[in-house]
Amino acid sequence: MTMSKFSPTIAARAVWQMRVRKRPFVLSHAINSRCNMSCKFCEYWKDPGQEMSLDSIFKMLEDARSFGIGVYNAWTVEPLLRDDLPQILKFAKDLGMITSLITNGKLLEKRIDDLKDLDYLSVSVDGTKSYKEIRGVDLDVLLNSIMNVKDKLKNPLLMNCVISGKNLDDIEELVQLAQDIGVKISFEPMYEFKGIDDDVWASMGIREMDKYRRTIDRVIEMKKQGYPIINSISYLSMIRDLKKRFNCHVNNFILDVTVDGSIENCRVHREPLGNINEGIATVWKRSRSQQDEVTKNCEGCFFFGYVENSMMYDMNLEVMRHYEWM
Repeated sequence: MTMSKFSPTIAARAVWQMRVRKRPFVLSHAINSRCNMSCKFCEYWKDPGQEMSLDSIFKMLEDARSFGIGVYNAWTVEPLLRDDLPQILKFAKDLGMITSLITNGKLLEKRIDDLKDLDYLSVSVDGTKSYKEIRGVDLDVLLNSIMNVKDKLKNPLLMNCVISGKNLDDIEELVQLAQDIGVKISFEPMYEFKGIDDDVWASMGIREMDKYRRTIDRVIEMKKQGYPIINSISYLSMIRDLKKRFNCHVNNFILDVTVDGSIENCRVHREPLGNINEGIATVWKRSRSQQDEVTKNCEGCFFFGYVENSMMYDMNLEVMRHYEWM
């Protein structure tokens, strides 16, 4: 999810929640099981689950707020397909929560008036010349939507790019595009989820390692030159080498809830901890040893939100000094 630099009040709330109460500050909610794209590298739309009702989501948000959570992030599969999205965002805002949403952007222009209670918006933009091959949609359609809505948002729009074997030639151009149209941009390397056909990863996975490293070196250079790249240099250096150099604290800052209300360890392991119907506090207290065991045995991922926030949790000075997003 995305977030601008914390105000002192929000920062104090986050520190108190995570460091003192030992509870997460962000609710990351898989808000629906439908998508208007059929990306081969995504597993979520292929096995849709039963979506939570509006009343159930309201109860979850009330429970989350009582638990101390201050941020609501709606994502996957495509949040803009939920007709009741405006009611959900308004309910979260009325509870005093910061609201965030991640979308593929296909319906963005059509639904912009439904996002008046949204604080931060992230749009997946995975390339320029390669975008249609990756997503199956013309990039011009998405860019027109971005241009027509970006100035209507409360805070800068974020373009998030997943770096793959398909878009290495597009990355520098994509950074320049972000600067030219006045938006932020973030990067993370493609994660090869289990359950996806091997031939997909053979085609899309990062295989040309020398070219990949040169590409990330150029991103680091552009970051230093002042381009609107929100990743820290600590993170970019790590993904350039694809070597884990952080302690994962995902459970210390994010509560991951699936489309049917299951509470999971994280989006990588997807190990169930319980269900929101049991009460967030009950599941959290009961599953702490389970969470710790999963995290301890994890080989690590490079998801931007997980890594950057874990480094901030461990007081990485470079991340903290330039921290803009969560």
